[in-house]
Amino acid sequence: MTSPSRCREVRANGVRYAYLERGSGPLVLLLHGYPDNAHSWEHQMEALASTGYRAVAPFMRGYPPTEVPHDGFFDRATLAMDVKCLLEELNGGKPAFLVGQDWGAAISYGVLGAFGEMIRRAVILAVPHPAQVKRTLRRSPKHAIRSFHWFLFQLPWLPERILRARDLAFVEFLWWLWSPAYTDRAHVADIKRMMAEPGVIEATLSYYRSMFRAKFQDQTPALREVRAALDRAISVPTRVLCGSRDMRKEMLPKQSDLFRGPYEWSIVEGAGHFLHRERPDEVNKAILDWLALDDDVVIRA
Repeated sequence: MTSPSRCREVRANGVRYAYLERGSGPLVLLLHGYPDNAHSWEHQMEALASTGYRAVAPFMRGYPPTEVPHDGFFDRATLAMDVKCLLEELNGGKPAFLVGQDWGAAISYGVLGAFGEMIRRAVILAVPHPAQVKRTLRRSPKHAIRSFHWFLFQLPWLPERILRARDLAFVEFLWWLWSPAYTDRAHVADIKRMMAEPGVIEATLSYYRSMFRAKFQDQTPALREVRAALDRAISVPTRVLCGSRDMRKEMLPKQSDLFRGPYEWSIVEGAGHFLHRERPDEVNKAILDWLALDDDVVIRA
């Protein structure tokens, strides 16, 4: 039996990061999305640790107990650099495995493009490549509607007011909307408590605002170079999973041109957007099977 997850801290890219850790062996870094936190990976961390991996799930920048940086940046280039620095601190810069969901998926694609040499294999959940999303939104009104929150969150002050109303009821609404079989009330209650802490709503909205607005992006020369590399063709072997009840599954077969290395995609039947919590057994098997294809992995009996 593996030991419970431990919460630790490390400084990465100038930010104090908190992370959950479980097990020992090859490092698997798990990146959560929105609105969520590192506890989202509890089922995957248990499965990974019991199979012989060291599972590490950071609370992403702006998500307590990780630091909420005041006047900080939350663009994909900054977040990809955070992951690079985390890997350097946690794994001595040696290549690791990467798993991401939602915003963690969007960040993972950027890491695979800009810092692919640091990743052995990757599993991405629920979100297609940002370049494919952009292509789809140009010609698909239904996908633009599915991403309504991206545009809502660009407005000043109103999104903050909507999120704070009725004890952050909008957070629970998003989970229900994106995962129609939603029953994860205890986990979402924990997310709501976290998001009620000072500065968290503003920080997490900045992820979305940085998508379209330069004032939320770090424009230093080094980060401009990283930003230019985020959407380079991916050479890292990558598997993408999507729930059958998530319309973004339609994009997965259309994005193969964005990969130079092995690319596979599959659908998890009956699952919505938070498939790793809705169907943990199927998702765990897909992750473990993909990581086991690495030549250096030794599976624990």
